[in-house]
Amino acid sequence: MAKNLLIVESPAKAKTIEKILGKDFEVKSCYGHIRDLQKGDMGIDLKNNYTPSYIIPEEKEKVVKELKKLSKSAEEVWLATDEDREGEAISWHLCEVLGLDPHTTKRIVFHEITKPAIQAAVQEPRLLNMDLVNAQQARRVLDRIVGFELSPVLWRKMSVKNSLSAGRVQSVAVRLIVERERDINAFKPVSSFRVEAWFTASDINGKPVVFKAEGPRRFDDLQSAEAFLESCRKAAYTVKDIQVKPARKSSSAPFTTSTLQQEASRKLGYSVSKTMLLAQKLYENGQITYMRTDSVNLSDTAMEDCRNVIRESYGDKYYQARKYKNKNESAQEAHEAIRPTYMGTSSIADSDTRKLYDLIWKRTIASQMSDAELEKTIAQIDISTNHEILSATGEVMKFDGFLKVYLEGKDEEEESEENNEGMLPPMTVGQTLDFREMTATEKFTRPAPRLTEASLVKRLEELGIGRPSTYAPTISTIQKRKYVEKKDREGVQRTFHILKLKEDDITRETATETTGAERNKLFPTDLGMLVTDFLNQYFDLVMDYGFTAKIEEEFDEIARGKKGWNKMIDEFYHPFHDDVENTLEKAERVKGERLLGEDPASAKPVFARMGRYGPMVQIGQATDEEKPRFAKLKPDQSIETISLDEAMELFKLPRNIGLFEGQEVTINIGRFGPYALHDKKFYSLRKDMDPYSVELDEVAPLIAEKREAKDKRTIKVFEKEKIQILNGPYGPYIKQGLRNYRIPKDRIEQAADLTLEECKAIIEEAKANPPKRKAPRKKKVE
Repeated sequence: MAKNLLIVESPAKAKTIEKILGKDFEVKSCYGHIRDLQKGDMGIDLKNNYTPSYIIPEEKEKVVKELKKLSKSAEEVWLATDEDREGEAISWHLCEVLGLDPHTTKRIVFHEITKPAIQAAVQEPRLLNMDLVNAQQARRVLDRIVGFELSPVLWRKMSVKNSLSAGRVQSVAVRLIVERERDINAFKPVSSFRVEAWFTASDINGKPVVFKAEGPRRFDDLQSAEAFLESCRKAAYTVKDIQVKPARKSSSAPFTTSTLQQEASRKLGYSVSKTMLLAQKLYENGQITYMRTDSVNLSDTAMEDCRNVIRESYGDKYYQARKYKNKNESAQEAHEAIRPTYMGTSSIADSDTRKLYDLIWKRTIASQMSDAELEKTIAQIDISTNHEILSATGEVMKFDGFLKVYLEGKDEEEESEENNEGMLPPMTVGQTLDFREMTATEKFTRPAPRLTEASLVKRLEELGIGRPSTYAPTISTIQKRKYVEKKDREGVQRTFHILKLKEDDITRETATETTGAERNKLFPTDLGMLVTDFLNQYFDLVMDYGFTAKIEEEFDEIARGKKGWNKMIDEFYHPFHDDVENTLEKAERVKGERLLGEDPASAKPVFARMGRYGPMVQIGQATDEEKPRFAKLKPDQSIETISLDEAMELFKLPRNIGLFEGQEVTINIGRFGPYALHDKKFYSLRKDMDPYSVELDEVAPLIAEKREAKDKRTIKVFEKEKIQILNGPYGPYIKQGLRNYRIPKDRIEQAADLTLEECKAIIEEAKANPPKRKAPRKKKVE
């Protein structure tokens, strides 16, 4: 038995560390949190200083039992959970459960799993930091209070059959997406005409080079743009002035959690949760430093490694030592940026993990490389027939510097603000240029783009909302709750005008472009909008960006030992609880109803609103003698934007599309999506089938195919008792109603011969002895 027991959070990390420490240490994993707040009655004693009540979840009992046994037999127990607040809290919970004294138990931290780092940590253990524990406990308690008190308000005031929930950070994140969506819906594009001219000049070898110059301004309409082109007929174009300015580009700081998430999204297309999963894998395998950090700092050892790699691979002129500082002084995890543990080559088999590692490696190396040196040339071109000036801009790379390794990606907002500048041929003042053509192209203003997961993280960070460990779970939660959807959207075709001046003739053309196409963007659902409006109306403080950021600052104060966590919770709770009580008492039930107009046939009002099972349109009211008619919205439609005409189209269902085998085929939409009804049987339509336009020649083969598959699957049917013996992917089984029952192994081969009584006996036996369910292993949330 090893003298020392060292407890870490994950089994992968345990294996790596055990190899480093050798036989004197036994390294075991606690698999993340071993205790959680009990769910009954909130798990917080509101009348006793907000004391939390913790329990060991059923799925962690075996782990705790093993750790208790090992800790009793070990001479000394060491705690080596992660070095952030979450990790500190896990160490405290281990002390509480295993009966360890937090005043004497050795706590070690490291931000990379390498031999020098682990050995150094063992040489300099510290004690538990209760300020960090209290900061994490404050976050957990406050978020539990908000969730437990707000969610029941939503259940009672929303007419939706859905597992509604609210949260301090998640609700604010949804608000950001909702506000962006409404800005886009309210946006009215404005057109103007941009002038561009093309010229030819010779390069240093005498070869002709075509380059572009920008017009003096944008013109508001076709007529003024055409008048400008008219004024340029038969003009001569002369270089009036040339300015050459040196310019430099500097490398970006090494990765923090949020910048890694943003860049992995832009360059690799990874979701935030995937990025964190892969980063944790790299960290636990000892390949990168700790992946939850606000810091951009690099250790002296890392900077020396970078210097050696840069000098060896690229030469001295590419090296420039740089120290980066955080803009945010209250950075929670002020240790080190995310970087490779060793700057040499690393062998990683998995393709996705390797791509993320390469991204981290390049960003780290680039952060210690020289500036890129550019030469920016701006040529002003005179037009002889008017007083306007054209401008041609070009960039020449004089020295690539850090760009040899890495160029940071851009968000859509940044891309739209930048002009792509090419190279210009050499020119002299007074030189007459060879004119080719001039165009005035109609351009439309664009709304701010919808948020991606990465740009949402960036926005939350800018507002001071959340911390490295909260971004990924927040984004996962709002999608799981159906408040937000990540999806693509096809663009629409738009016509625009082009005027062209060539060989002194002006011609008019029209062309089309696709606008509004979206890929992997976050769209709020009608449910998300409805919940956001309700919370904004009754809980404006919780939904306020500044207030949410202030709460984060208070957690930081607790972590620094400058504020008591109970006092902070108390200051928040009382006004919040008063809002909850007032809302439960006074707020009306929310339907999110919007009047669209009148039904042309019946003159009854037509509404778009939220129903129990989602957004829908309704003709008539519940108080009418005749029952209202309902129709479900299409996936790409919204209560806020659907028109009366679009709503009336939805009432074309159910559609009778003809006869198949002498029986009518009816198309409709139910709770589980579009379906065809034939011979009293339901057949789900494929995703590519539009229920409003699909025809019999498409549906008939689908019915035949699904019926054949079902016949092959069916072994025996007892119609009266609604019991079936079916063939599944794992062999025969019994189905009664919506429930499935296993057939005992010794009777599987005789499944087709089972009688009704035998089936009932198997069902009763299964009900009397239900199989024990294995609880899923809970992992620490990123």
